[in-house]
Amino acid sequence: MKSIYSLLVVLLIVTIAFADDSQYEDKPITKVTYGSMVKLTHIPSKFRLHSHKVNYGSGGGGSGQQSVTGFPETDDNNSYWVIKAPHDQVIPQGTIIKSGDVIRLQHLSTKKNLHSHLAVSPITKQNEVSCFGEEGLGDTGDNWRVEFVKNHEGDSIWARNDIIRLVHVDTKAFLHASPNAKYQNPIPGQIEISATSKKSEDSTWMVEEGIYFEIRNDE
Repeated sequence: MKSIYSLLVVLLIVTIAFADDSQYEDKPITKVTYGSMVKLTHIPSKFRLHSHKVNYGSGGGGSGQQSVTGFPETDDNNSYWVIKAPHDQVIPQGTIIKSGDVIRLQHLSTKKNLHSHLAVSPITKQNEVSCFGEEGLGDTGDNWRVEFVKNHEGDSIWARNDIIRLVHVDTKAFLHASPNAKYQNPIPGQIEISATSKKSEDSTWMVEEGIYFEIRNDE
């Protein structure tokens, strides 16, 4: 029964994500808010931020936690992430996100949070990026700050076509993908995701397909 329910949820997600916005809205929703479910595209490689039930090794400085990679295809359900409030905070769905705000990204399929720490990434030997926690419960290593690189509307509010960086709050490192750092078996063709202290084009991202919510207007 649980597997059937999960399949129905996935079918709904895919239908909405790839449908024309005009079928559902008078105007497309352009802002990214807490509660949105999104795919994040790495600007240089066009790979999506991705996770799966494959763990890193624990040797060579690795954590043994669930791995995070860049995935080349656009139609993969393991590339969806739900934008949540920072660790130990509650922010209502539909609340706008501004440059400088802190978020968590919960992997939709496994309910673990995008995480980083001082463990060593397997290929480039930078800070490892993993998925951590159970049912969304983790720690401050799950917190990421949104930093604008290019804000198309000229305001401080995160919009769908903005180019951003994600800065890991605990380590001050930037979420980074290495297009030339490709894995072999058991995940051939996927690229390493890590965190690095240096800003570069390889630390730039943009939200793509997803489900977005109207901005919350509190009284």
